[in-house]
Amino acid sequence: MAAPRKCPDELRERAIRMAVDLRRDPATKTGALRGDADQIGINPETLRNWVTQAEVDAGERSGTTSAEQARIDD
Repeated sequence: MAAPRKCPDELRERAIRMAVDLRRDPATKTGALRGDADQIGINPETLRNWVTQAEVDAGERSGTTSAEQARIDD
């Protein structure tokens, strides 16, 4: 059984969008996740994991998608 989520889905989605946008801009790429996480009030590693999983789900990175993992967990 998965642990309950501590952040609302809306916050997670907004944080991922902000981080991806910041990483696309070369001027803000370095430290983008840390600054974005601090601004939102979450751990930078949490945001990094969210962004990485979003990239896997979008097919931009190799790995197990959220849908595949949910099917495996069942």
